[in-house]
Amino acid sequence: MAETWNKKEREKKKQQNKKEKAEKKQERKENSKGTNNLESMMAYIDENGNLSSKPPDPKKKIIINVEDIALGVPRHEFNPDDLIRTGIITHFNDAKGYGFIKDLQTQESVFVHINALSEAVKENNKVTFEVEMGPKGANAINVKLVK
Repeated sequence: MAETWNKKEREKKKQQNKKEKAEKKQERKENSKGTNNLESMMAYIDENGNLSSKPPDPKKKIIINVEDIALGVPRHEFNPDDLIRTGIITHFNDAKGYGFIKDLQTQESVFVHINALSEAVKENNKVTFEVEMGPKGANAINVKLVK
């Protein structure tokens, strides 16, 4: 059975690729012999936190006390009485169970739900309340009538 011209060409190409692959492998072997030392594998971090192939300058070293490191948000001191606000009910719908309180200090309107009330309220009643941030904005909680 005689080989066709295409078959011979494919065999030549295969042999050529094998030869090139073997040459590349040999070249990589020769080039990698001197670079497998520890110094070539080391990576350093400079003063800005970037990787570098050179060791950092010891003159730029900053000494940090462990006690000076603060993790998280620092404690915020507050008085619980500052959270309690006063306002006037500007609108309240008993059927739907919600309304709005106008804060006397900031003049902003705060949403109030019937579940946050301790007793029944009407429009123009003066109340004390606390503000809680909900997904849609400020909500009044712990709403009590001022007598």
